[in-house]
Amino acid sequence: MPTPTVYRTQLKGLERIHEGKVRDIYAIDARTMLIVTSDRLSAFDVVLPDPIPGKGVVLNSISNFWFARTRALVPNHLTGADPLALARDDAERALLAGRSVVVRRLKALPIEAVVRGYLIGSGWKDYQASGRLCGIDLPRGLRQAEQLPQPLFTPAYKAEAGAHDENIDFAHVTRLVGAPLAAQVRDTALALYAFAAEHARARGIIVADTKFEFGLDEAGTLTLMDEVVTPDSSRFWPADTYKVGTSPPSFDKQYVRDYLETLDWNKKAPGPKLPEHVLMRTSQKYQEALERLTGPPA
Repeated sequence: MPTPTVYRTQLKGLERIHEGKVRDIYAIDARTMLIVTSDRLSAFDVVLPDPIPGKGVVLNSISNFWFARTRALVPNHLTGADPLALARDDAERALLAGRSVVVRRLKALPIEAVVRGYLIGSGWKDYQASGRLCGIDLPRGLRQAEQLPQPLFTPAYKAEAGAHDENIDFAHVTRLVGAPLAAQVRDTALALYAFAAEHARARGIIVADTKFEFGLDEAGTLTLMDEVVTPDSSRFWPADTYKVGTSPPSFDKQYVRDYLETLDWNKKAPGPKLPEHVLMRTSQKYQEALERLTGPPA
């Protein structure tokens, strides 16, 4: 049975406890949940009305790839249980195939652990205005898309649905979760970025920046959750066309953002419909990112 395009799920016999921008989450029992990665796409914190074919399967596959390879750095939320065992019929099995995981319930930390390796996006705008990046002093004369002297931990406070996340400094993280855990989150995020960036660079992809989410299990152990170094949570640039002083082309949803910037849209819901060529090109970019990341070195 071909993989369906999925905008929203409604599974029989399971309670949907959360619908995020991309993921639908269902309760299984007191300790576990089912996460289904849809083909929804959000841009400027608005969920767009058109799904990107195959996107959810790509995101789920990339995250699982990284989860399997980073266990030595940090535990993750995967249980290893087969999500298809929860399907009630063939239609649900087709819907869940390739885009779902059974995970442990965790106490989510209220921060996004953002790591930036290059000066781009809001970080570039911040630097132009202040000479700093999220409150961190940087050398003068850096150019757009230039590699930073070292990767920086630039956390954000997770906003409520529909609101923008707020960049915060490390002192704020310490106030939120305490000094020992704040340091552990920072150090783990930087280690994960270094590992992923090295792997990706060998396959022709620059990971310009990314964000991680963490939670605590019942024993208080820091645990990696949600998604890991995907085109939705990261900026991926083709290494062979990378050039300092420009905004490099991306494998991620920047392609959609660039299209939306050409429209007369106030960046508030409802989002505009996407033309067929943007949907298809975005789908191709996600698929190419998966094939490169999980393939052999270039």
